[in-house]
Amino acid sequence: MVEGGSAVSGRTGGGLLVAGTTSDAGKSVVTAGICRWLARKGVRVAPFKAQNMSLNSYVTLDGAEIGRAQAMQAAAARVEPSALMNPVLLKPGSDRTSQVVLLGKAVGEMSARGYFGRHTDGRPRQGRREDLLETVVGCLEELRRTHDAVICEGAGSPAEINLRRSDIVNMGLARACRLPVVVVGDIDRGGVFASLFGTTALLAPEDQALLAGYLVNKFRGDVSLLEPGLEMLRGMTGRPTLGVLPFQHGLGIDEEDGLRVSLRGTVGESAVAPPHGADVLRVSVLRVPLMSNFTDVDALAAEPGVVVRFCDSAEELADADLVVVPGTRGTVRALEWLRARGLAGALARRAAEGRPVLGICGGYQLLGERIEDDVESRAGLVDGLGLLPVRVRFAPGKTLARPHGRALGEAVEGYEIHHGVAEVLGGDGFLHGDGGEPLDGCRVGTVWGTHWHGSLESDGFRRAFLRRVAADAGRAFEPAPDTRFAALREQQLDRLGDLIEEHADTGALLRLIEKGVPEGLPFVPPGAP
Repeated sequence: MVEGGSAVSGRTGGGLLVAGTTSDAGKSVVTAGICRWLARKGVRVAPFKAQNMSLNSYVTLDGAEIGRAQAMQAAAARVEPSALMNPVLLKPGSDRTSQVVLLGKAVGEMSARGYFGRHTDGRPRQGRREDLLETVVGCLEELRRTHDAVICEGAGSPAEINLRRSDIVNMGLARACRLPVVVVGDIDRGGVFASLFGTTALLAPEDQALLAGYLVNKFRGDVSLLEPGLEMLRGMTGRPTLGVLPFQHGLGIDEEDGLRVSLRGTVGESAVAPPHGADVLRVSVLRVPLMSNFTDVDALAAEPGVVVRFCDSAEELADADLVVVPGTRGTVRALEWLRARGLAGALARRAAEGRPVLGICGGYQLLGERIEDDVESRAGLVDGLGLLPVRVRFAPGKTLARPHGRALGEAVEGYEIHHGVAEVLGGDGFLHGDGGEPLDGCRVGTVWGTHWHGSLESDGFRRAFLRRVAADAGRAFEPAPDTRFAALREQQLDRLGDLIEEHADTGALLRLIEKGVPEGLPFVPPGAP
């Protein structure tokens, strides 16, 4: 491993698995924080998540689709995202099925029973888990060959005993690659000692032999009050707690799913920086079913004076200056939802009144005249909302791209992830090439649509777009001239690195990464079979 250009040890390719007692315990935050802390020390580090279930995804430079959280962790590590960092991505399409993305490419839809490899009578299928484990281990080993350290993130809990036979992301990966494991517990939920002890005691002896310590996350208050419990936990398990991370508001990272904090405060709350101009701008984001890449609105929430909230009723749109219809993995299902809730009519009234609406990816598609879908929903020909002169046909192959162009006189970059192919039959173009040729999207009056995710992260375009929205909405709002979204994101990643550097036992973490699993970790009964 390399630290500031000097050798820490003669071995390269160390690794660590960050597991959690539950989903949302803070695995993504801790993984990103360790990556940023190591990167600042001059260590060549990469993130890794063998299997991710998320509707928030990203496109690498070579056109591979991976989880958005792994792209964020790559930014924390100061490396370019790669499909190697997230070889298996599951994108839910219903309660029972998901699209399987393998090494960056969609390979089909699969039920949970089919994915986890079981016959209809419950007997395990042969080969499925082994094939996937071989793939993810190969990707991890490739990263370890080219980096000093790889920080792996688990999924859910490693103590899901019903899924242990098919596990390739938690202890299954750790055992295959002999990775030391640190378990993160969220004390803000309560019961952190029971969660950490119970997680350990539910692991098989061979898995427990890899569990080297704990991290307590989201602590509020005096750490000295927690220390007696930490000592008792060590006495019962033989494992140390390697840090107590304080609760911090506004970390603003790209998580897997669920609405979380923005760069300037909690989305939908009043923790918004004062406006640069005389007025605020209110943005309502429709909480459509199977919402994907809601990170698109982070850049709006980062603007002083922009209030972003997520809504699911027509009444909540009444005072909105801009309504955003975000991406979705179920465009036809979202259309039905909009109509059932009266939101389709509310959007039509907004368009007729000249009040701004922005559709992104799936949201753009449902604003069009019609959708021909024999791929995602298999619903055939479906009428859209008719607010844009656009017809969409779903193709079997998925468009994955990192385009760039211009809009409103400003440079724009984004990324595309969609099956729908849009035929624009009128209106004005939205995004253009450097020569003025149309690239994507459509605008009619105050209704805008584009397939490009991430376009609002382009500072100049975002300001120009918000000025246009403010003018159409009659608001005396002026974007701040000095908001730099990329710089804000870097500040947040540094905050994650600070969390680890200031509140974790970094010496112990380095020893685990470099030297692997310590010998003699005791067994905590009863253990799983």
